[in-house]
Amino acid sequence: MSPSSLHSRTEVFDNAHELARNAAEWFTRTVNAASGSIRVALSGGSTPKELYTLLGQEPYLGRIPWQRLELFWGDERFVSPDDPASNYGMVRNTLLSRAPIAENHVHPMPTDGTPTDAAERYETQLKRIYGADKFDPARPLFEIVFLGLGSDGHTASLLPGQPVLDERVHWVAAVAEGRSEPRITLTYPAIESSSTIAFLVTGADKASAVSATRSGDQNLPAARINPLGEILWFLDRAASAGD
Repeated sequence: MSPSSLHSRTEVFDNAHELARNAAEWFTRTVNAASGSIRVALSGGSTPKELYTLLGQEPYLGRIPWQRLELFWGDERFVSPDDPASNYGMVRNTLLSRAPIAENHVHPMPTDGTPTDAAERYETQLKRIYGADKFDPARPLFEIVFLGLGSDGHTASLLPGQPVLDERVHWVAAVAEGRSEPRITLTYPAIESSSTIAFLVTGADKASAVSATRSGDQNLPAARINPLGEILWFLDRAASAGD
C-alpha cells in the first residue's frame, strides 16, 4: 500500500463532464472554507480545461473569493505563452480572461532564457512567497495542487526515467528530455507541501495507471508522492475501471 493511500479518498463520476462539475463544486467549497491567502497550483490537460472553463462562469465565478487566491502552475512546457501547448495560455483563455483575480496574484512559470534558469527563478519566487527556504510540515506551500495522470504514470512533468524523480532539494526543476519539448516542473517536495492534492483523471487509457499508482507501484512517478495532507481522486468510471 502506498503511504499516500492512507490519507486519500476517491470520487467516481459517470463521465468527464460530471467530474468537472463536481470538482468545481468541491473547489468552490474548499476555497471559501479556507482563511487568508489561498495558494493553488494548476495543472494542464483537457480535464482541467473543462474545470477552469466552469470556474470562469456562473454560478462559480461569483462564489469564489478571487481576491484571496494566488495561482501557480505545477508544470509548463518551455514554449511561448501564446503557443497552443502552453498550460498558462490555456488557463488564461479559459479562466483568467473572465475571473477578477489580481494580476500580481497570477504566477506562471517563466519560459524565457534557458529552462534551468527559468526553474531557478520560479523556485526563488516560490521561496519569497512562502517566506522560507525550507518547508515547514505545519505550513504547506499550497492549499490545493491539481494534478493529472498520464498512462505512463507521470504527473506534472515528473516523467519516467528522468533525473527529476530523484530531486529532493530543489523545489522546481527543468526536465530536458522525455518529451518533444523541454519542460519545467514542481518537484516532489513542492508538490507534497500541500493541504490537498486533487488528481483529475478521465479515460480508460488511464485505468491501469490509476490502479498502479493507488497501489503504490514505485515504478510510476505519481505513486511516489507522499503529501503532508490528503490526496483526493476525481475519476470518471472509465479511469476507475482498473481498481
